[in-house]
Amino acid sequence: MELIGLYLVACVLLVAAGIAKALRPDDTARALLTVLPIPITCQRMRTAVRVGSAAEAALGAAAITAPGPITAGLVALSYGIFTGVVAYERRRGGAIASCGCFGAPDTPAAMVHVVINGGLAVAAAAIAWAEPRHSMLSILSRQPVHGLPLIVVSALCAYLAYLALSVLAALRAARTLTGITFDRNR
Repeated sequence: MELIGLYLVACVLLVAAGIAKALRPDDTARALLTVLPIPITCQRMRTAVRVGSAAEAALGAAAITAPGPITAGLVALSYGIFTGVVAYERRRGGAIASCGCFGAPDTPAAMVHVVINGGLAVAAAAIAWAEPRHSMLSILSRQPVHGLPLIVVSALCAYLAYLALSVLAALRAARTLTGITFDRNR
């Protein structure tokens, strides 16, 4: 259970991203239409994104409250799929202009997505492998100060991962579009 903090980060990000995409599905729908070779209208893809995003948020919430082999395994599978899609598209040379991870435009899928999603997939898989049999409250009660430091650090890490996946990616894309470079010799 050493990776329970990263597992919490993964679950919180699933909840946040699921809610954001359910409310604003357009960018994710466009990204999926670009990547998936299936004939479907944009409106139907938006509906599919909303349903899938609601399921993503529900999975994250269920995995937080009841971390077990099944919920942790599904979290690992989700992050494994996210990692695979972005890695495949980057290898293929395609550009996912905006992955819509958090329902916002201008967050291009970058290598940072592969690294963070891959790490969270591994953490969730480790939790699934450990087969936790207790509720999150029970797990936290065994931590120092009833898990408060773990919760605070996990929340901070989730926020930093969010920034890396959204804001940092958008800044990098803006820098690329404008041609701004930074001289490292100064």
